[in-house]
Amino acid sequence: MAEMLDIIAPFFNEAESAIAFVGLLDRLEAAVAERFGMTVRKILVDDGSRDGSAETFAAALSGSWEIVRLSRNFGKEAAVLAGLDHSRGDMVLIMDSDLQHSMDISLKMIGELVENPEIDVVYAQNDRREGSWRRSQLARLFYKLINSSQRFDIPENAGDFRVMRGAVARALTSVRDKRRFNKGLFAWAGFRQKAVLYSPENRASGTSKWTRFNLIAFSLEGFTSFSVIPLRVISLIGLMAALAGLAYGVKVLFEVLFYGIAVPGYPSIMVAVVLLGGLNLALLGLIGEYVWVTLSESKDRPVYIVRDVLHGDAVQQAAPDK
Repeated sequence: MAEMLDIIAPFFNEAESAIAFVGLLDRLEAAVAERFGMTVRKILVDDGSRDGSAETFAAALSGSWEIVRLSRNFGKEAAVLAGLDHSRGDMVLIMDSDLQHSMDISLKMIGELVENPEIDVVYAQNDRREGSWRRSQLARLFYKLINSSQRFDIPENAGDFRVMRGAVARALTSVRDKRRFNKGLFAWAGFRQKAVLYSPENRASGTSKWTRFNLIAFSLEGFTSFSVIPLRVISLIGLMAALAGLAYGVKVLFEVLFYGIAVPGYPSIMVAVVLLGGLNLALLGLIGEYVWVTLSESKDRPVYIVRDVLHGDAVQQAAPDK
């Protein structure tokens, strides 16, 4: 019996690019069958779209497919988990539905996995850092900090675009973090992984859903999920401020005792109050982020809720909450 490849593609308001993406999936399915002799099942996850994306995809898709429609927008991280929960293939390919993940790189990653039985995961690593020099340096600093003091490394510029063996996909579904950071989870899970460099294609339509605020929030999610470095940095800054205050106090005492210089008044006090008050508020806010993550996990709510699952023209009963 031929091996099966599941293609997981989450989407949110991608009606404009739906037809083009379905064409890419059809070409990819034909190429996979010809080169590797594998059958393909397409699993699309509708992450609460409001533009009729699911209906557009359903009208265009052919072959073996299903569309998992979530009850609302839970975020791409949760949508990927929903796709993994519904997969059962011997291999699983995760790709975006905005056509930035090309067929050529997909086939290259699948080929690496087929030809190398010692490898469990092949992931695409972006070799074209978009944006300003400052943004590039901040991204590099983010990975350097989050990987410090870890037993594993989160690859720089690697996202969800990857192919894995079925055993890896099943292992990832056992990780039910409510606040999900897939970059970290893929690295934390381990297995033998290999990188393939690629340059993302241009979007077929629309604009990226990732704003600057979203990227900052996503980075903070990564830190609170996988690193204690922010707490240690703030603690170090607090310690340095305390030592600086102690040194300044010794200086003032020395000047009063030996030179009779008057102790500086209101300005110096205000500087100390504002500085230490700001550090305390920053530390409380950071601790609050970690507490919020802990609270979210303790509530044990499902990561996502399925509205229904489309198979061809039929609509099945909603799957259990996950």
